[in-house]
Amino acid sequence: MTDADRPATPGDPTGRDVARRAPLSPWQLVLGLGFVSLTIDIVSDGSASVGGALLGQLGTSAALVGVITGAAAAVALILRLVTGPWVDRTGRYWGFTMVGYAVTAISVPLLALTPVLGAAALVVAASLILVERTGKAVRAPAKTVLLADAAGAVGRGKGFGVHKLLDQIGAFSGPLIVSAVAALTGVLWPAFLVLIIPGAIAMVILVLLRARVPDTSIYAPAAERPAERGAAPVRAPARGPARLLAGLAEIEPTTRGTFILFGSFAALTTFGLVSFGLISFHLDHAGLAPLAAIPLVYAVGMATAAIAAVVVGWAYDRSASAVLFVVPVLTAFVPPLALAGNVGLVIVGVALWGGATGLQDSTVKALVADLIPSAQRGSAYGWFAVFQGVASFAGAAVAGALYGDVPLLSVLVIAAQVAAVILLVVVRRRIRRSQPTPETGVGAGV
Repeated sequence: MTDADRPATPGDPTGRDVARRAPLSPWQLVLGLGFVSLTIDIVSDGSASVGGALLGQLGTSAALVGVITGAAAAVALILRLVTGPWVDRTGRYWGFTMVGYAVTAISVPLLALTPVLGAAALVVAASLILVERTGKAVRAPAKTVLLADAAGAVGRGKGFGVHKLLDQIGAFSGPLIVSAVAALTGVLWPAFLVLIIPGAIAMVILVLLRARVPDTSIYAPAAERPAERGAAPVRAPARGPARLLAGLAEIEPTTRGTFILFGSFAALTTFGLVSFGLISFHLDHAGLAPLAAIPLVYAVGMATAAIAAVVVGWAYDRSASAVLFVVPVLTAFVPPLALAGNVGLVIVGVALWGGATGLQDSTVKALVADLIPSAQRGSAYGWFAVFQGVASFAGAAVAGALYGDVPLLSVLVIAAQVAAVILLVVVRRRIRRSQPTPETGVGAGV
């Protein structure tokens, strides 16, 4: 069976009988994808934990660190506008996932070469950081669709939450490895070289999962498992801008409006999350922590993200979007703490930053999956990433430019979070009106 093949199961409306006959149970696939994310995040987050410090050592300023790290985050998100619809059209969910992970596994170890490149070091380092995030853009929509299929059979809040926990274990472990190697050697380049190992492990696990479950829609209910998902469309595909707009235009109008409002909420909260590239630059530039200790601060944020993702993931399955009000509350405190002149306050700020990030990457994605039909989720995640990508770049660039005026930056972020809360209230009301409960026929309390 190929990635585009879809089984016909008219007598199985829930998909449970087919899922029981699958080579892996839904939880096994969720865990398998989680371990892939764990190992590849050792690579990507190990690199991210010292990316700003590396750029600073290569001679850049706070403003340029903000632009580079913001551009990297934007690339990882905005390019999903292309890769999301692309993967939906081709149905090559596994293929896109594997290519994206391979790009990260290769590009990060190449950062080990930058110390010997002289005048070209900064350009090469910035380019590799952007390439690594391009790999994220390639794999993310496809991987999220694979995960949404399996998680739908166990509860999307729990499924995404457990996946995020494993993801964050890797994000926590990577900085520890980088810190240990930097402490032993006194330099950064050997740490990037060591990250070849977890990258190779991630690719092996991914190949094995693809071989066992080539079609993850086997776990979805029949209503979410149309035979056409992943098949080539009968009509001629749109070209140029029309192709990019097609995925959003095909969403039912009322749902599309709610989706756009929710994307705006995510953009405002993302704007307030200072990139860790700037935070790591701050720790090094202000002399608040030695180089080998900076990844440990990042690890604190990743540990908080893991805990928040699991706890709130379970809460999401009970109270859904209500838990998302926590995100703007946490975000409002990030800039004044994470860019403070005291390392203790910075650590608290990074912990809040990690908590907000964990909630965004688990419950936010789960709500998108609940809003959008299965066949359009790749496109929807691509469009959703545009909201976050534009906000990531704007937030990082503004934070870098206002590095010397943290009070003004804090006021801007607080104002954005107040607006985010208002938008989330509107989104919840729209969802209640559009999703009647089976018992009463009135809006569901999400």
